[in-house]
Amino acid sequence: MSETEPKKRGFFSRLFGREEEAAKPAPAAELVIVQTPGPLDEAKPETTETVAPRIVETETPVVETPVPAADPISPVAPVESAPPLAEPEAALASVPAPQPGPAAVQPVVPAPAPQPKRSWWRRLTEGLSRTSSALTTGITDLFTKRKLDAGTLEDLEDILIQADLGLTTAARIAKAVGEGRYDKQIDPSEVKAILAREVETILTPVAHPLAIDATKKPFVILMVGVNGSGKTTTIGKLAAKFHAEGKSVMLAAGDTFRAAAIEQLRVWGERTGAEVVFGQQGADAAGLAFEALQKAKTNGTDVLLVDTAGRLQNKQGLMDELAKVVRVIRKQDASAPHAALLVLDATVGQNAISQVEAFRETAGVTGLVMTKLDGTARGGILVALAVQFGLPVHFIGVGEGVEDLEPFSARDFARAVAGLGEAV
Repeated sequence: MSETEPKKRGFFSRLFGREEEAAKPAPAAELVIVQTPGPLDEAKPETTETVAPRIVETETPVVETPVPAADPISPVAPVESAPPLAEPEAALASVPAPQPGPAAVQPVVPAPAPQPKRSWWRRLTEGLSRTSSALTTGITDLFTKRKLDAGTLEDLEDILIQADLGLTTAARIAKAVGEGRYDKQIDPSEVKAILAREVETILTPVAHPLAIDATKKPFVILMVGVNGSGKTTTIGKLAAKFHAEGKSVMLAAGDTFRAAAIEQLRVWGERTGAEVVFGQQGADAAGLAFEALQKAKTNGTDVLLVDTAGRLQNKQGLMDELAKVVRVIRKQDASAPHAALLVLDATVGQNAISQVEAFRETAGVTGLVMTKLDGTARGGILVALAVQFGLPVHFIGVGEGVEDLEPFSARDFARAVAGLGEAV
């Protein structure tokens, strides 16, 4: 071994030294670690050889922060207690009053532009769009690029029957289309014009507005119809129209079987300023009608609208009760009711025919009101009723609003069904 070569540590020294190095904790700011010779190192014999000085491993010295000797661990200073809360009145008094400042400027929101009111013609065409679309689409598909023959006319009759125009009306229109046009090509627009002309001819005799006889006070209108036909709603709409004409109106809630019908009529009375005579649910309808007529006479009311319970025309017992209402009314006024209006739901189609037959016999129906024409593609039933019964059609409804119930016009109805424009 060279004299200048440092003496190598023994195996155990190196082994233990490594273990100590591995186990050494991370240096702390206030701790200085000095490694001292182990027992094995002390037992080594001294030698006369010049040995390099033994390397002593030390950690980097750290300057410690001096701590006062008198108090190595400073105690936490006591926290001073918070001053007691002031009394609520005193606290409020100590708050300065808000000083008036400039008023906040509210942004001016422009009012929505008023929507233009739809004309009756537009409401009518929109309401009859289902019926019109079914008819005009079928006619266009049938007569586009096709010559007229017997088969074409049969197909046309099928289209008209499906719209509930009736067999008689369908045959009449098909005959009018075929006159002088066999083996010729006919434009669909010409067929639509013929359809409108024939429908108008059929409906013109029954298109009569409801006339109120001013010499009869009150003018009694009995409203009849099956459940779901829109009878009570129609009464409210008629009350609104009569009120707008300057007439005084009274409503009799004769549908005593349904609490909802009584409440519905009371709401319409509030809207239109009409007095409503009503009783408890289940009360005698004939007695209520008698009371309403007495009160209307005393008050000098112009129009008395009498609601009745929705009857199924095939229930004879219920129809007998309706006949009783009519008899009781006539005990006070032999000419009353002065009008008996049957409200028909257009969506029932051919079933409307049996309803007219039953109610005309029991209540002496004098006129029709057709509702819900906007909810069906079979609005042609009105034409079939006109052909079979010839009863006046006073009003038709194409929506829920008051303005959606209007006096019946044969020309407007016919042109709207045929998909033509408004008559000039």
